[in-house]
Amino acid sequence: MYFTDRGLEELSQRRGEEQVSLAWLADQMQAFVDQNPDFEVPVERLATWLARGGTDDDDLDD
Repeated sequence: MYFTDRGLEELSQRRGEEQVSLAWLADQMQAFVDQNPDFEVPVERLATWLARGGTDDDDLDD
């Protein structure tokens, strides 16, 4: 089990029945980065991965 699995399990347990918009999620991720600038790169990578439908298509960087 990865360390992040615990956080994801907690998220699912606490908020798993909620429905949220992607705009809300993006706002939450931005707020997190504003409070934790050291996580800017990993959050950006996750946001890009989600935006691309779970692919690592580097061709979209051009």
